Amino acid sequence: MIRNVLFVMCDQLRWDHLSCAGHPFLRTPNVDALAQRGVRFPNAFVQSGICGPSRMSFYTGRYVSSHGATHNRVPLSVGEVTLGWHLRESGRTLALAGKTHVLPDAHGMRRLALDGQTDLTALLREGWFRLVDRHDGHHGEPDSAYAHWLRAQGYDSRDPWTDFVIAVEGPDGKPLSGWKMRNARLPARVREEHSETAYTTDRAIEFMTAQGDEPWVLHLSYVKPHWPYIAPAPYHALYGPEHCLPVQRHAAERGPDAHPMFRAWQDEEVAESFQRDEAIATVRPTYQGLIRQVDDHLGRVWETMERLGRWRDTLVIFTADHGDYLGDHWLGEKELFHDCVQKVPFLVYDPSPAADATRGTEDPRLVEAIDCVPTILEALGCDPARHVVEGRSLLPALRGEAGEDWRDFAVSELDWTFRGARRRQGHAVGQHMAWMVRTDRWKYVHWTGGYRPQLFDLHGDPEEFHDLGADGTLAGVREAMRHRLLTWFTRLKSRTTITWAEAEQRTDSHKKAGVFLGEW
Repeated sequence: MIRNVLFVMCDQLRWDHLSCAGHPFLRTPNVDALAQRGVRFPNAFVQSGICGPSRMSFYTGRYVSSHGATHNRVPLSVGEVTLGWHLRESGRTLALAGKTHVLPDAHGMRRLALDGQTDLTALLREGWFRLVDRHDGHHGEPDSAYAHWLRAQGYDSRDPWTDFVIAVEGPDGKPLSGWKMRNARLPARVREEHSETAYTTDRAIEFMTAQGDEPWVLHLSYVKPHWPYIAPAPYHALYGPEHCLPVQRHAAERGPDAHPMFRAWQDEEVAESFQRDEAIATVRPTYQGLIRQVDDHLGRVWETMERLGRWRDTLVIFTADHGDYLGDHWLGEKELFHDCVQKVPFLVYDPSPAADATRGTEDPRLVEAIDCVPTILEALGCDPARHVVEGRSLLPALRGEAGEDWRDFAVSELDWTFRGARRRQGHAVGQHMAWMVRTDRWKYVHWTGGYRPQLFDLHGDPEEFHDLGADGTLAGVREAMRHRLLTWFTRLKSRTTITWAEAEQRTDSHKKAGVFLGEW
């Protein structure tokens, strides 16, 4: 019987940077061990290549077009329903150790007069997470619990994150900034046991231990290997450039026929930095060291679960909110629709004996981030909330019961309003969106703003180097993919304020309400 859920997420972890996914040098034995206990889904995709909207889809089970939090600086509406609320409806609590990227809907909360210090206000501000500890890892947060803890460990600074966690020791002993990627091969000024990954793991282990035999649901959300790409010793030096995957980029992507928005992203500062071979050779080894550090600390989590007997009653999900270009396609960071960003690790362990037959296997079906919420709800016997949740539970697949009726395409979205590329292309602020529709064979990208679509043949060009969006011989393929996008739009769930059962009860019921419209 599943009584607990451990939902583990890494930030900016590429799908191909695990040894169980075939990386030839990077060893991740603890993630591999989870894959042997459960099922690895090698074709899992996020609903956005940006932290905020991707996570809001993970937390709501809804596409970005449905929940509306389209970018990092766009809060989730106060009216949206998250996993934490669904669990609360069944008498449970969703705990957090780590990052969420949740922003409070200040306008909506003020409209509802929820601007005080009530328990409800606190829950809404955190997206219905109960905080074990929250650390988003983007800036110093000098008043955070982590900052106070660091100062208690002797890191004497108002902003110990900036001055120690992401700062490095220069060759002359002077501290240097971790924001400068040229410093990524130097060790962090913080001791490994005081790093973000170690700290978050400690809080998660304390939480699991303190629960005893009480059921729990914990989101363990690591901020790494997200930038700044700074690792503590010894992880900063575990790998060299010779241990990294070769960069995937092609001259055609820089040519005159390249899509104008793709070229505009190549002009972003982070992309220009990653177009330098020295930047790739500097950052990628440390990125791998940060992943190895996360894996080592997951080993501590697995040992705790073994000690507490939690492997027998805990569903475990391991994934990431998106990947990282790291110089592939002449780009840095994330956002666009290449697989190195949109495709993520996705492993699920189901302790039920019904899942024994699938242990250690790979399931090739298309999985999406929105599948996490319905999987957790079904595992715990909660109301599936089908009137609002748009994902599909993976529990039948884990237990060998899933039929043939499964999705044949995945969708991801981008709100490019907030990028400098929008201004450089001469567009005023407003509605600027792009959508990816991906099947096994084709990847189609629809852009607003009057731009032509993009199209990639994933069988003939798995590296996604050659954009066929203007190929006249493939007009039929583009139209078919565009039709898939339209079909998807028609299936989004906008009627969320009543359940399907309530809708059934209200169907053709006007006479019961004393309204006899239309009688002769």
